[in-house]
Order: sequence, then structure tokens, then C-alpha cells
Amino acid sequence: MKKGNQGNTRQPGTVRIIGGEWRGRRLPVRDLPGLRPSGDRGRETLFNWLQAHIRGAVCVDLFAGSGVLGLEAASRGAAEVALVEQHRLIAGDLRDVLLVLKADQVTVIENDALQWLQSCPAQSLDIAFVDPPFGLQLERQALDLLRSRDCIRPGGLVYIEIARDAAGIIAGPAWEIAREKTVGEVRLLLLKKL
Repeated sequence: MKKGNQGNTRQPGTVRIIGGEWRGRRLPVRDLPGLRPSGDRGRETLFNWLQAHIRGAVCVDLFAGSGVLGLEAASRGAAEVALVEQHRLIAGDLRDVLLVLKADQVTVIENDALQWLQSCPAQSLDIAFVDPPFGLQLERQALDLLRSRDCIRPGGLVYIEIARDAAGIIAGPAWEIAREKTVGEVRLLLLKKL
């Protein structure tokens, strides 16, 4: 489970959408190893960064877990959001949440995020959220695939959460680190495709 609470004010078993149409809605979160929903403070920072980019965007929430990043994007006006989650029970929970929210612009894809990225169409995404379990280097593998498959449109963004003490992320050719911040035990990075 999550180390540090990064300013979370969530009840056990829930996470709260903090802005947009569904502001204040609580989402169920299973107590499973590696499931670490992004905290309120981190999301507040992220969506301040994304404010000018989110409306009408096509987004994917890789390693979706609670789905809070993708649902926060949809709540704030993203046109399409895919939640990619391989765990069958969690994917089922996400489908239930979509029914309650009447979130027609959001789809759940029950698949391994890295496998899904193998067939990601070129320049099909405006924003990708990459927030996998820490310590497995999944964020690096996902970023490599996003780059090699050319999934992100020019000017598009990739948001990554890593442990505070993890090795840094290298932007790479045709990319820049647009924003970076540490919140509690988590480092937030926003990469922009040039």
C-alpha cells in the first residue's frame, strides 16, 4: 500500500474526485497490494498543470487502479478517457462506477497496460497518465512504449508518478520535462512532446 499520504483526506476504501462535474463524489477503492490512489494534493497540482489542456482531450489512464486520474480528467471535460486495468475485480469495480456516474465518455479496458500500449495507434492521445505500483520500473517501460509507438500527439502530455527516491526520468529526444514537483513521498512529473 501507499507510503505517506500525500495530503490524502480519503476515508478508508474510498477516494474523492476533487474537481469538475463529479466534484466531491467518492469512489470505492479495494485494499489490494500495490493499489495506491493518487492523493488529493498531488491531483490538485496535476490538474492545475493540465487546466489549459484537459477540455476535449483524449486521455488514457494506464495502470488505472481506482481510476481516479482518468475520472478526474473526465469530470473536468476530457472528451474520451480509457481506463486500462488488468485486475478483473478492479476493472469490474470501475465499470460499476461508470454506470453510477453515467460516464459515457469513459471506457474500461481490462488488459495489461504494457500490452495495450503495444497496439496504441500513432498520435491518438493528448494525455497519458502513468501511475503504476512503485518499484517495478513499469513507468519506464510504459514511457518507452508511448515514445516508440508514437502514441502522443505533438504538444501532448505524459504524467508520471514515481517514488520520491526513485531514479529520475529522462525526457529523451523530442520531449521535455514541463513540470516536476515532490509531494510527500511521491514525485510528480509532466512530460511534453515537442
